[in-house]
Formats: sequence, structure tokens, C-alpha cells
Amino acid sequence: MIRYLRHRWGAEGGYREFLTLAIPLILSTAAWSVQHFVDRVFLAWYSTEALAAALPAGMANFVIASLFIGVASYVNTFVAQYVGAKRLERVGSAVWQGAYLAVLSGLVGLGVASQSGAIFDLVGHDTAIRDEEVVYFRILCYGLFPLVLSTAASCFFSGRGKTLTVLTVNASATALNIALDYGLIFGNWGLPAWGIRGAAWATNIAALFSAVLFGVLLLQRRYRDEFDTLHGWRPDRDLFLRLLRFGGPNGLNYMFDMVAFSFFILVVGRKGTLELTATNLAFSVNSLAFMPLLGGGIAVSTMVGQRLGRDDPDAAEYCTWSGLHLALLYMGIMAMAYLGVPQLFLMPYGLGAGGADLDQAMEIATLLLRIVALYCLFDAFYIIFTAALKGAGDTRFIMYVSLGLSWFVMAIPATVALMYFDAGIYFLWSFLCAYIVVAGLVFYLRFRAGRWREMRVIEEAPAIEEEPCSTRESEAEARSNRGRSN
Repeated sequence: MIRYLRHRWGAEGGYREFLTLAIPLILSTAAWSVQHFVDRVFLAWYSTEALAAALPAGMANFVIASLFIGVASYVNTFVAQYVGAKRLERVGSAVWQGAYLAVLSGLVGLGVASQSGAIFDLVGHDTAIRDEEVVYFRILCYGLFPLVLSTAASCFFSGRGKTLTVLTVNASATALNIALDYGLIFGNWGLPAWGIRGAAWATNIAALFSAVLFGVLLLQRRYRDEFDTLHGWRPDRDLFLRLLRFGGPNGLNYMFDMVAFSFFILVVGRKGTLELTATNLAFSVNSLAFMPLLGGGIAVSTMVGQRLGRDDPDAAEYCTWSGLHLALLYMGIMAMAYLGVPQLFLMPYGLGAGGADLDQAMEIATLLLRIVALYCLFDAFYIIFTAALKGAGDTRFIMYVSLGLSWFVMAIPATVALMYFDAGIYFLWSFLCAYIVVAGLVFYLRFRAGRWREMRVIEEAPAIEEEPCSTRESEAEARSNRGRSN
């Protein structure tokens, strides 16, 4: 075993290479998770209504954002495969197509923001929570353009394996967001006390900061020369359509998942504010495990994409198993922590706030975290194998399976259980657990089937026509005659 681990550590596509790529991405997504965690803690300190409104409104906003983020994040696979194929001149153009997508997302965000009141009138939450939800949702929609632009620009670095840059930018944006949260929620440092409104504007400003910083970095001269990051600005119809062809199902998958999860949250919310708050707490804590795992998934997609770009599917498979081994180790540790010390994760929420309602919600959330622990290992299967399939281009299968399972295993059964059997919150959460378990197993079987090994998202390199033999011989004879005459 020791000999095997040593070999796996140092081999190409082994643990060391995975961690070199993944650790900055894990820390980057962890920073994003910490940002939302702190955001929820501050809102819990501000008011129970603000905390209860933040999750459904934030998830409803992310339903819209996830479509565009899913497509924009797929620029990562294009960059990885172009780099693997040593077609560096196409990298800049791929990133620019993501930027054009961001412009479209901004226009959609403005349109959706104008309908925020009508959207939450349909939800049916208490009036106090509904008003907070409308404000939070509307302002977050204004920030859709910089969020998607930042996602696309970051793929220039992650797709090439330069993940430390992604960490630096995202960590800086997270620090800014947390500082603005503290100022704009409570009115510190002379800023207005905007409550949940301040939390939303802090998120938007941090996203804009991230997008600008990524843009400045990728337009450096060395990148302009090697990857054509400036002159590649011209719209490329074929490349943009390829991004939509492969990235579109990825974006739809993100969106359908978010719709199903948001629907699930709304179903739980109909049980009452206490159950909604407890679910908010459990999801916020679970993001501390889930979001870093997404960083590992991006690393797997990059490694798989680069190796398929150079036509080496065996190496791509080896990378995937390396990622899975470490993901299972990490999620196993988190599962034991959720089972053994769930209060440790919930404690920060009670530091600046109190009251019987919050105490009851934390008691329920403690038990919900034990349900989370049951599906943690299957979450690792889900993330790693879908990441590998995305790195190849198998996005339509992922979309169809996720759509079917999220609705027919989780959302619809939970609705029926609540409406007709008045199911409790723990029984409702069992459908969420079943969804992740089944999805993890299905994507494992898809990966083992191996159809992804023949898939590519980039176009074939243009053929280089060889000159006729007679022409080459004539030119050689002419050069020889010139040599003799000299």
C-alpha cells in the first residue's frame, strides 16, 4: 500500500498534480463559501427575517445566474483542450466568447429584476420575509453581468492549470465582500445600515472587483502575445455556437438543479419560518464541505480536458480516479464531523444573536446535518464523475439525468409528501438524500461505460496541405544551382 501511494503521489495525473491544481481552487471555492457563510451569520445577527429570506431569494437569483454561469464556466474545458492540443492562439478567442455571453446575461438580469415583486408574490411566504426576499433578489440581479464575466475570465487561468491566480483574485474579492457586509448591513464605518440590501450590494461590488482584476491580468502583454487575449476579441460565430452546444447543457443542468433545489426550499418553507431557517442553516454549513469539493471538480475537468486535447484518454481516466480518492477522503472527514460535532459548525450563528426561535432552528439544523453526513460520500461521486464527463464534453447526458432525478426523486416526491401526508422536515430531507445517492451512482456507471473517451469539444486543427513532390524537388534543384553559382 505504501509503495502504491508513493507511486500514485508522484505519477503524472497522480495525487500531487491533482492537489497542485486543486488546492488553490479548493481554497478559492472555500473562500466563496466562507463569504456566504459570513453573510448568513451577519444576517442572523441583524434579524431572523433577513436570515430566513436570504436563502430562498439567493437561490432564486442563482437559478437565473446558474444558466449563464454554467455556460461561461465551460470556457474552462475549451481552454484546457486547446492547451492540450497546443493550439494556444485559440485560447483568447474562447475566453472572449464567454465575455459576450456575460453581456447577454446582464440584459436578462435587468429584465428579471423588474419582475421580482411578482415572482415572490407567487411564493406565498409571510409578508415580512417576502419584502426582504424581493429586495435581496432584485439587487443581486443587477450584479449578474460582472458575476458571469468574472467566471469566464477566470477560466483563462484555471483551464491552463494556473489556479493560484484564481485563488488570489477570489480571495481578494471575498475579503472585500466581507468588509462591505460588515459596513453595509450594520452601518459601520459611516456606511448606511441597509440590512439585507447591504448584503446584496456587497456581493455585487465584490463581483465587479473580481471581473475587473481578472480582465487586467489576462490582458497583460505576455498573454496577448502567446494566447491572443486582445486580438481574439472578434466574435467567432462557430466557436460561440460550440460553446452553446456543449456549455448550454451544462448551464441548463445548473439551472434545473437550482430550480429543483429552490423548489425544495420553498416546499420546506411552507412548513413554517422555523423549518425554513433551520434548512438555511444546514445548507450554509453544508456549503463548507460542498463548495471546496467543487474546486476539486474543476481541477479534474482541467486535467481531463488537457489530456483529451492531446488524445490520451487513459491518462484522463487515471486523473479522475486520483481526484476521486482524495475527494472521498475529504468528504469522509466532513461526514464524521457532521455526525460527531455538528454544534461546532452552528455555533457562530448564535454568537451575535439569540432567542427561542433561533435556538429551536439550530436544534433542528443539528439533526439535518446528520442527514447531510449520510450522503457526503455520494456527493464526492457526483462532483468528481460529472467533472470528468464535462471535461470530455458529455454534458447532455448529465443534463438529462440531473433533470430527471432532481425532480422525480427529490422535488416532486417532497411536494406530494407535504401536501397529502403533512410530512415533517426530516422526511422531506430524505428525498434530498436519495437524489444525491442515486445521482452519484448513475454518473459513476456512465464514467465506467467509457463513451466519454472519444468525445472532444474543440474543432479539429486545420489540415496542413503538403506541397506536391515535384514542386519541392524543383525548389531544391533551384537552391542547389544558386549554391553552385555562388
